[in-house]
Amino acid sequence: MGRYAARRLLQMIPIFIGTTLLIFLMVHILPGDPVRAMYGDKAPDPAQIAAIKHAYGFDKPVLEQYVNYMWKLLQGDFGNNLAGRPVLDLMTDAFPVTLRLTLLAIILEIIIGVSLGAWAGLKAGKAVDTGVLIFTLVVISIPVFVLGFIARFVFADELGWLPPNVQDSTNLGQLFLPALVLATLSMAYVARLTRTTFAENLRADYMRTALAKGLPRRRIVGVHLLRNSLIPVVTFIGTDIGGFIGGAVITEGIFNIQGVGNLLYRAVQTSEGSTVTGVVTVIVLVILVINLLIDLLYAVLDPRIRYA
Repeated sequence: MGRYAARRLLQMIPIFIGTTLLIFLMVHILPGDPVRAMYGDKAPDPAQIAAIKHAYGFDKPVLEQYVNYMWKLLQGDFGNNLAGRPVLDLMTDAFPVTLRLTLLAIILEIIIGVSLGAWAGLKAGKAVDTGVLIFTLVVISIPVFVLGFIARFVFADELGWLPPNVQDSTNLGQLFLPALVLATLSMAYVARLTRTTFAENLRADYMRTALAKGLPRRRIVGVHLLRNSLIPVVTFIGTDIGGFIGGAVITEGIFNIQGVGNLLYRAVQTSEGSTVTGVVTVIVLVILVINLLIDLLYAVLDPRIRYA
């Protein structure tokens, strides 16, 4: 497994370079001039504009800017935004908020999604199964931003159970509603995926063998069925983590959460290329590491899987 992990780590290098280069190029073709935008409606001095661009290296070719950015990145320097504040400081303030939101969303996704899917899979073809399939289909058909506004209106504005805005990002109680909204769509997919794998594995030969041996039903379901059914679910959840971090823009906007999504949205609005590139670079790193951990987790779930 050690050799496999080392090989995967080496494969991550060209992937990381390719994705960061793509993001860097996309940021630099965005319309508008971020330096001129700093002055608003005022007419800036061309010499001053040129001096600022020279100070930030904007007057150099794009590929040279990328090489300089990567060299600084290897030294832990994400650069500064146009206000002169280090991008690393901005991310240090924003990422813990989004990570707490994402972690809570993943926990809700796993507990509710897997439980619903397992329940439906064990009752395949019955009323419970049909009800879960209909419920998840309805959830999938509702856009996240619509669901977010509905949840805020019902549970915060009308019932008053939860605050409409997150004022303390360290309070998990205040993060519960936005985390539930963030996790709802993925929760529905996890439930449907778990239901399908449970229903398929129930008909597998190893399940009939376990039943013939007289093993307790709790052990058959909790060990044999669950572990084999969770492999595709773990794959989906692993890829979903990066989506949660990057897709928190809508949820954080609805509930006024000062996290990565909010930071990324403001950076795009003001054409802050250094901030956008820094945030996306960290998200890419998180996704690559999580995918590696998910691959290694397969061997834990299924002992038949071996990595040479």
